[in-house]
Amino acid sequence: MKNCRFGSADMQASRCSCGRMERVGTALAEMTMPQISPFAGEPIERADAERLAGALKALADPARLRLISLIQSAQDGEACVCDLTAPLGLSQPTVSHHLRILTEAGLLEREKRGVWAFYRLVPSAIGTIADLLTPPRKRASRKAPR
Repeated sequence: MKNCRFGSADMQASRCSCGRMERVGTALAEMTMPQISPFAGEPIERADAERLAGALKALADPARLRLISLIQSAQDGEACVCDLTAPLGLSQPTVSHHLRILTEAGLLEREKRGVWAFYRLVPSAIGTIADLLTPPRKRASRKAPR
């Protein structure tokens, strides 16, 4: 686990020892994503398909895709709900709902600072989904040095 912004390196289940940061929503990171792509040429197991479909379902909304884009492009790679309502043109409760879905899917991390909650991408989760959706032949050519 990474260090807490407040100096503590020993991150526990949901709260660091300083008591100021709460990590919520690492479902995708904790849950094992399928090791085989649905495009690998062999059938994907039902449980693997359900896990991948859950993450894709969280992404399958224009507002959520925009949220991911806005958070990724924000200064320091993180954003508060209050920074996201105006660009989306949605109310705070609606933005919070979409952020909760993305967080529960493991695509975002949530850090609580006082009364504010800041969100950042979980790069490994996004990368895993991208790899699973890239056909193996394309994946090999994409990683090959040019």
